Amino acid sequence: MITKNDVVKRIAEYLHHESSLEELVDWAEDALMDEPLEPNSEEVLASVIARLGLADVRAFGLTWDDCEDLLQKLGYQARVEITK
Repeated sequence: MITKNDVVKRIAEYLHHESSLEELVDWAEDALMDEPLEPNSEEVLASVIARLGLADVRAFGLTWDDCEDLLQKLGYQARVEITK
């Protein structure tokens, strides 16, 4: 079952360059077809995962603002940390 935490983890991996956009999109496309969504969060999860599944289409892309918005829909907040 896919939970909000699962989706947040995938977005975080992408933002931390631990996975590629292609990997994120592949996961999202497979997730919507193959796995049930967490009860009581199905609508928001389906919306966020569907958006991630379109991220490799030129007209949609995936910007920082998009990721921030998706994380907010899931009840999370994105923060940037700059280190040297």
